Amino acid sequence: MSMAVEQALTWLQDLKFPTAIRESDWLFPTIETVHVLALVLVVGSIMTVDLRLLGIAQRERPFSEIAAEMLPWTWTAFLVAAAAGLMLFSSKALVYYANVPFRLKMCCLLLAGINMAMFHWLGTRHIEAWDRAQPPRRAKLAGGTSLLLWTAIVATGRWIGFTT
Repeated sequence: MSMAVEQALTWLQDLKFPTAIRESDWLFPTIETVHVLALVLVVGSIMTVDLRLLGIAQRERPFSEIAAEMLPWTWTAFLVAAAAGLMLFSSKALVYYANVPFRLKMCCLLLAGINMAMFHWLGTRHIEAWDRAQPPRRAKLAGGTSLLLWTAIVATGRWIGFTT
């Protein structure tokens, strides 16, 4: 770890609120609970969309309808989970930054974001052709990749708790 990164992380975790989180008996578990509950909503709403992309669930409904219903929930829950996650990270920034499961989680999160962006950029170009039918192979690939990445995000997130 470079000296600049170490200094920045030390500065972050020594701020008043991260210190309060770290030293409190109830603040860390409360924020962690909010993080987990929000993540459950993120993963559940994403799974609904991904299972439709894979042609496993809700095949009779148009994909665009399912996505329109689920994505507001996904984004709201993601923002809550991210905010809570940042608070948790800030409380022990040096410890988490050096933690392998944390780094794996962040890599999977980045890959999930890239997968989603590519799907929305490329996969929905001709959605009218398959919206009410079986999705094309690239849409199924995006859905399957998403399911795998979000499973890895949950697993590595849980792993962090056993390694810090």
